[in-house]
Amino acid sequence: MSGAGVYQSKEKETAAMLFSFKKKNKPAVTWDPALQKPVLHRSICSGETAAGFKDLSGGAFHEVMLIRDDHDLQEFMAMYGLTETPETVY
Repeated sequence: MSGAGVYQSKEKETAAMLFSFKKKNKPAVTWDPALQKPVLHRSICSGETAAGFKDLSGGAFHEVMLIRDDHDLQEFMAMYGLTETPETVY
């Protein structure tokens, strides 16, 4: 194998390590239903939607994940055991 071949092989291996990831089995953020409620935060400018939790007392939003399609929404709901679609806030 030539030197260029070894370099390309290492480059592919490095790229595979950088861009591969494992699905997380547990939620990244814990939430307390007594203090927070799940919401979908939608940008009025771009229409981008993020799922997360809103503090009931101060109204601060804690983003958990970006929602790109229905699959992402279902994943968020399953991750936190939600049975109803969260309220959308702007």
